[in-house]
Amino acid sequence: MERSVLTRRRHRHYRWQDRTFSRVVFPTTAPAGRGFPSVTTERTTMTTVAAPGFSTTASALRRLYFVRFAFAIVWALVMFTTAKHLGPLTVTLLVLYPLFDVAAAVIDARASRATGSPTLLYVNVAVSLLAAIGLAFAGASGIPAVLRVWGAWAVVAGLIQLIVGVTRRGMGGQWPMIISGGISVLAGLSFIATASADNPALTNAIGYAIPGAIFFLISAIRLGRAAKAN
Repeated sequence: MERSVLTRRRHRHYRWQDRTFSRVVFPTTAPAGRGFPSVTTERTTMTTVAAPGFSTTASALRRLYFVRFAFAIVWALVMFTTAKHLGPLTVTLLVLYPLFDVAAAVIDARASRATGSPTLLYVNVAVSLLAAIGLAFAGASGIPAVLRVWGAWAVVAGLIQLIVGVTRRGMGGQWPMIISGGISVLAGLSFIATASADNPALTNAIGYAIPGAIFFLISAIRLGRAAKAN
C-alpha cells in the first residue's frame, strides 16, 4: 500500500528591524516512484525587510547637521566682527541664530516622524521663536539683557537637545549631540551669570556657537557610518 507522507520544513529567520515582514513560500514536490512514498516539501521562510526608518532618518539628519555646522561657523565669524557694539546688524544676527534653529528643528521633526515622536522638537521650535522675539526686544536694552535671553534660550534648547539625543541613541551618532546639549545648558547658565558683571561682553556667547558646530560635524560623520551600517 502506498502512503502519502507530508513533510514540512519551516526555516524561520527573524531580523527585528522596523517591524516590516515579508513571507516567501517555496513549494517543491518530489516525484513519487514505485516503492517510494510521495513526498511533498513546503519550505516557509520568514524574514524581515528593513523599512527605511532609521536609515532614512540618519541620512536626513546627516545632511541637516552638515548645514548646521556650516551656518554656525559662518555666523560666529561674522558676529566676531560686530560684537563690540550692539548695533542693528549685531541684533539682526543674534535674532537670526534662533530663527535658523527654528527651521532646523522643523526639518528635523519631519525627518524623525518614522523613528519617534517629534513633540520635543516642536517644543524647541516654540522656545526658539520666543528667544528670537526676546532678543529683538533685548537688543534695545543693552548687552546684559541680551545675555540673559541668550542664556535662557541656551539652557532650554540644550536640555531639549540632550533629551532628544538620549532617545535617539539606537540610531547611532548621538553622543556628540548629548554632550553638546549638556554643554549648552552649562554655557547658558554662565551667560546669565555674566550678565551681571561690570562690563559684560558678547564674545563668550558668540564663541559658544563654535563648539556646537564642531559637535554637529562629528555627529554628521558618525551618522553617515550608521546609515551605511543599517
